[in-house]
Amino acid sequence: MELPTPVKLVVLASGSGTLLQAVLDATGRSGFPAKVVAVGADRTGIEALARAERLSIPSFTVRVADHPDRAAWDKALTEAVAAYRPDLVVSAGFMKILGEQFLGRFTVINTHPALLPSFPGMHAVRDALEAGVKVTGSTVHFADAGVDTGPIIAQEAVVVESDDTEDVLHERIKAVERRLLVETIERLGRGGCTVDGRKVTFREH
Repeated sequence: MELPTPVKLVVLASGSGTLLQAVLDATGRSGFPAKVVAVGADRTGIEALARAERLSIPSFTVRVADHPDRAAWDKALTEAVAAYRPDLVVSAGFMKILGEQFLGRFTVINTHPALLPSFPGMHAVRDALEAGVKVTGSTVHFADAGVDTGPIIAQEAVVVESDDTEDVLHERIKAVERRLLVETIERLGRGGCTVDGRKVTFREH
């Protein structure tokens, strides 16, 4: 997969937008090989949309409740994103499963607060603590039709401390997650990657 420079990003978010902010900070730096052309959300009134507004970045909201079913929502989201002609869609804390039509149209990368394939799903940090693992971490992967099952692009480990609570551990993972996402976007922008089955290899220029 080779991407043009700068890579045009549409970032999808559902909440406070701290991952989005990391991407916005990076793309605002001179020489960074990507730019955010729009921010999308599935809810109104969230901080992620305010972050886009403060930087005069176009934004849009496509709520599930405004559509008769998930297929109709997926179609509407696909059309809303397509209007910005992105090279890459970044799911940055977007708490909805993307549908077949959307995934068939765009290349999507997602972050997850665990070392996949361990602990997929909504409660990865809690599940890691309950399992008693000594190491967890963060993953950036391509999104596919499964739940956190797409090919893994990048990972970084985070040590689990004996006195960690879910919130404390999650904050340490988030710090890694933000940096890993930015690094992944930068490496994809500078050289792209090769995907062979489930194996992803960066191509560096």
